[in-house]
Amino acid sequence: MPIARFTADGDYGGEPTYGAVTRHSADAAVVIPPRANEGERQDADPSNQLNQHIASINADGQMKSQVATGYGKRSLVETPIGRYKSIIGRRLRARSFSAQQTEVAHGCVVLNCMLACARPNSVQARQANA
Repeated sequence: MPIARFTADGDYGGEPTYGAVTRHSADAAVVIPPRANEGERQDADPSNQLNQHIASINADGQMKSQVATGYGKRSLVETPIGRYKSIIGRRLRARSFSAQQTEVAHGCVVLNCMLACARPNSVQARQANA
């Protein structure tokens, strides 16, 4: 199955990750902030995504570059994963892949029930006419 977009944190930045993703799916958009000490490579292909990210950061700054690439959406995934790991546990107990899928599905149901209990049930009050 082809990858359309690969987003990761800076620990995975660098040419090995970019290369692995593009070898798997040549048209994949790779969104990984480069390491702080990483500079543009003069010998690299101008269409190289890593060089494009570095050039964007150098031109516009880190925050504008992250907004332009949609890197902030990563936190929308990290928050529930962190919640799952802290409440359900950091490892799966099932051994087979299908049983692991079932285990994760049950964990998600439990988390959703817990969140539903804690979420306030807000209703907009109507103002009385004087």
